[in-house]
Amino acid sequence: MREPWIVGVSGASGTPYARAVITALLDAGESVDLVVSRAARLTLLDETGATIRDAHWKDDVAAWLGRDLGDLAYWPAGDLAAGPSSGSYPARGMAVVPASTAACAGIAIGLSKDLLQRAAEVSLKERRRTVVVPRETPVTRSHLEHLIALHDAGAVVLPASPGFYGSGADATARQLVDFIAGKVLDSLGVEHTLMRRWNGRLGER
Repeated sequence: MREPWIVGVSGASGTPYARAVITALLDAGESVDLVVSRAARLTLLDETGATIRDAHWKDDVAAWLGRDLGDLAYWPAGDLAAGPSSGSYPARGMAVVPASTAACAGIAIGLSKDLLQRAAEVSLKERRRTVVVPRETPVTRSHLEHLIALHDAGAVVLPASPGFYGSGADATARQLVDFIAGKVLDSLGVEHTLMRRWNGRLGER
């Protein structure tokens, strides 16, 4: 039985993080269900020039990822009757990357405004691995309270805060993006080679 990882892309800046996570999951032979929020489409267009249209998602997502889709399925964010909206739908867990403050708040309070929020709520209530990647700075008290609520509900709160020890102070944007994607896959329990791990020895890269 197909048992995908659900990847939700919200409207926060940081769509390269989503691309890196999706690509790494597919490279690892994993199945992926993709949900892109309405706000994320605007961010994606602004950051990459890519468009995601429900009726042409196969061509649009393949162009964005720059690869074949493998075992990737797409669900429109407005489809609250979609598979991931139900706990009986088989899924291994979910990553929300990047996670906007609105998405974090909606998931934390169970708003289920769209399929992304509903799928994340389902992942939490079914006690599946759930990773939320906020990319906002500075943060307000209400944002911190929502992140604490997500943590207490069982989510891994994984801010998009890359480390430099794997590639040094002259790290490229790609290396820093891959660092965060690697941490997401670590939290999901999926093997990858996206980053150099700390080995306890200074200066080795």
